[in-house]
Amino acid sequence: MARILSIDYGTKRTGLAVTDPLQIISTGLDTVPTSGLEAYLQDYLSREEVETIVVGEPLYPDGNPAQIHHMVVGLARKLRKLFPEVEVVMQDERFTSEEAKSVIRQSGARRKKRQDKGLVDKVSAVLILRDYLEQNRY
Repeated sequence: MARILSIDYGTKRTGLAVTDPLQIISTGLDTVPTSGLEAYLQDYLSREEVETIVVGEPLYPDGNPAQIHHMVVGLARKLRKLFPEVEVVMQDERFTSEEAKSVIRQSGARRKKRQDKGLVDKVSAVLILRDYLEQNRY
């Protein structure tokens, strides 16, 4: 089996998470500047076998597209062209940032660590991946 990678896209930073090759465990991979995301993914996918990229779809609580929705849709389109052998899917990411902050707070992390926006992005990517795996397991 190949890995599944998830993306929590942001205008400045993008959080990434990935499963193990058996797709059992999801872990935070990295937080990268969004401007370097494409190069990072090209390097990562050249080293690791990835079958699916899950892109967090930013929606408001009422289900309407969030302000950066069009940018995320554009990213998904671009990824499909760059990596035609990899399935690219969208996953609802409503509330993942708030849940990520809660998870970090509950972990007992110190205040400075809790305020690390990169950590929030990475944990959000893990939560997006967790939700995707839960919805797509038989």
